[in-house]
Amino acid sequence: MKLTDFDALAFDCYGTLIDWETGLYEGLKPWLSREGLTVGREELLETYAVCESGLQGTAGGTPYPEIIAGAMRALGEHWKISCGDDDAAAFGASVPYWPAFPDSAAALAYLKNHYKLVILSNIDRQSFKGSNTRLGVVFDAVITAQDVGSYKPDRRNFEVMLETLAGMGIARDRILHTAQSQFHDHVPAADLGLATAWIDRRRGEEGWGATLPPPRVIDTDFHVGGMAEFVELHKATVAGGA
Repeated sequence: MKLTDFDALAFDCYGTLIDWETGLYEGLKPWLSREGLTVGREELLETYAVCESGLQGTAGGTPYPEIIAGAMRALGEHWKISCGDDDAAAFGASVPYWPAFPDSAAALAYLKNHYKLVILSNIDRQSFKGSNTRLGVVFDAVITAQDVGSYKPDRRNFEVMLETLAGMGIARDRILHTAQSQFHDHVPAADLGLATAWIDRRRGEEGWGATLPPPRVIDTDFHVGGMAEFVELHKATVAGGA
């Protein structure tokens, strides 16, 4: 299997292209400091993962800003500190300001010349609009949790992506699902028989950060540490020919 075997890349966005762990941590840190609570980055991210995933599993069509606002309130309850409505609303509105990884925009600009680029994300349209300005590319399709009415790892999100790409004339075996999260992306993608590329932004770090541990770790078809490395792998594949 080679990167040139595919016509479309279906991207997770937050954690893969946008640095959501930094966005979460920096967004919550001032509140925790104000409340006099000192929590390490990894403890914060791991506790947040439990809070957010619990809400997403029962959320239905609840927009993502409300999910993360609810997760912040759950953190407050967990640590027994105050979380006012204004705090939660401000955190819920923070997604468009989360930074892109430094290699994302240039990598997407390169890959746009070789693939259809699709977003499959646990997000709402308005928040993604702000993030998209940081990524600097026009995606061929954007599929959000708001559109589907469920959150990954629900297989329905992936089925909608497959239906969307089929409508563009792209078969399942010509799609490479490209993502960071084993829990949200690689396990359900593998269950549906999709080829996968792991953009392992936490390579070399312990734990799973802001995502829950996966039920099993998928041995993905490609495994790189970032989008720049993914581009270099593609260039090497093209240079090597068949």
